[in-house]
Amino acid sequence: MPTGFRHAAIVGKYQARGIRPVLEEIAHFLVAQGLEVSFEQETAYATGVTDFEALASHDIGTRCDLAVVVGGDGTMLGIGRELARWQVPLVGINQGRLGFITDIAIGQYKEALVPMIAGDYEEEHRSMLEGDVWRDGEKIFEGLSLNDVVVSRGATASMVELSVDVDDDFVFNLRADGLIIASPTGSTAYALSAGGPILHPSIAGWVVVPIASHTLSNRPIVLPDHGEIRIGIVAGKDLSANFDMHNLASLMHGDQVRVRRSAFKVRFLHPRGWSYYATLRRKLRWYEGGV
Repeated sequence: MPTGFRHAAIVGKYQARGIRPVLEEIAHFLVAQGLEVSFEQETAYATGVTDFEALASHDIGTRCDLAVVVGGDGTMLGIGRELARWQVPLVGINQGRLGFITDIAIGQYKEALVPMIAGDYEEEHRSMLEGDVWRDGEKIFEGLSLNDVVVSRGATASMVELSVDVDDDFVFNLRADGLIIASPTGSTAYALSAGGPILHPSIAGWVVVPIASHTLSNRPIVLPDHGEIRIGIVAGKDLSANFDMHNLASLMHGDQVRVRRSAFKVRFLHPRGWSYYATLRRKLRWYEGGV
């Protein structure tokens, strides 16, 4: 059964104007609920908060049993990757429009957090992608993604040609602007805008979505998440591999991007009664034809 929390870390979208008073208000509220509170190091330094201890990600992972993330989905993606190896649960408070994974409105955080702090919440675990780039038999880059891995052309470059294998099984060649490999979490991000399907977070699979394919027969495909997807660079200039926010530019002919399931998962906590389908309805505006 869920139990209450003792030590919370505050993580904020510190680039947002006027966020410091909001973060301090939430921090003092958590203290009033009996929690020890620290700030994520970059959040504390960027906002000038000095009344609370500043902790690096490693220290949050080893000392905190909860992370309260204030911002948007991008902020949650970044800290989610950092804390996944320590299985620190994350609660998302959104300052603007509610996100897919930051689902508590800033004006409702008190009533949402009180029962959650006491152990009354919905919990889910999200799969992540890990991958690397290989050149001439040597690994030159590695990354971790909660949303997706994207191999694509540069802004001024022409179409690229890619080969796709799953383990040692050849799947297809592709001429397009690029290719997206998305987790269920990332299926509602770039992959969705490129025409891919939505995957429920409980599905153990990846979405592979061509970006502006030259051939209409190259369609999105859902693959099981227990194999390694290998993307070979056949032709093209100015290609890049993007692992969420981490980018490797200047991929070369013969390079290979390898993507597989990470051993780590991200833990999300939601208020009791949270529904993934309600999130989709709200974000995608599925209001027509219903109550």
